[in-house]
Amino acid sequence: MLRNLKAQPAVCEEDCPGQLVVITGATSGIGLATAQEFAAHGADLLCINRNPQKSKALCERIRREYHVSCDAIIADFSSLADVHRAGAQLAQLDRDIDVLIHNVGTYMTHRELTADGLETVFQTNYLSSFVLNQQVKAKLKAQGHGRIIFVNSEAHRFAVWGLHMEDLNWAHHRYSGANSYGHAKLAQLLSMIEFDDYFTDSGVTINAMHPGNVKTNSGQNNGPIYKFFKKILVDRSAQEAQVSAQALYYLGVSEEVADISGKFFNFTTVEEPAPPALDREAAQQLWQISLELGGMQ
Repeated sequence: MLRNLKAQPAVCEEDCPGQLVVITGATSGIGLATAQEFAAHGADLLCINRNPQKSKALCERIRREYHVSCDAIIADFSSLADVHRAGAQLAQLDRDIDVLIHNVGTYMTHRELTADGLETVFQTNYLSSFVLNQQVKAKLKAQGHGRIIFVNSEAHRFAVWGLHMEDLNWAHHRYSGANSYGHAKLAQLLSMIEFDDYFTDSGVTINAMHPGNVKTNSGQNNGPIYKFFKKILVDRSAQEAQVSAQALYYLGVSEEVADISGKFFNFTTVEEPAPPALDREAAQQLWQISLELGGMQ
């Protein structure tokens, strides 16, 4: 597990006026705290959220309190059509994307399939971020700068033996919330290997971060038993989301990490991921599968 569990997160004091920061899932939890953190330092925001009403309220609040630009794209990450549409909008922006933060995620205690016929956690937590990156990677490379950050998790270590490439839908393996979540986070880290190769010497970096145990609304779609145990076992010791937001701000803005790419961070400290997350052969295999599943062929 984490070797640097007690390491004190670094803090970035620099401002970032006029930068454009794209955040997925910004209406609550880590996403909301991160939006506020960047806005407080002068960044303009483009948030990709599922709920139109919450998105409107968020943007109005950000504009009013921080006097920066804030707009939203409405997209459900359990819908590939929505994600393709959102990605096309990002690719066609007439300004540079300085930071892209993949924060959207879900946790399911029971296996469910999306309308696309894919396991919900795999599609929402991994495949949709893969599709989004595919659609904006040429724009970012042409810019000559930019930072992509996955809000990942130490839970990727639950996938002890790597991904079930032949069964990413969990049709033939025992499903659990921890297993599906861990595998999706491992998939993110494997995709990072290939994206990092693509961005070599381009000025664009891509990294992943373990955000710690913080209070979020994740898992609220599950039943009362899960909610009860989350409340008394997980949330009781959880920190406020601001600590994760400050770490994401550091990774998105600080010059100290401007040239670091392809790394897994515990907050702001580089951490060694589990061995399956470093498997280049698996990364290449997942890449091809993801192109097909994501409709990117």
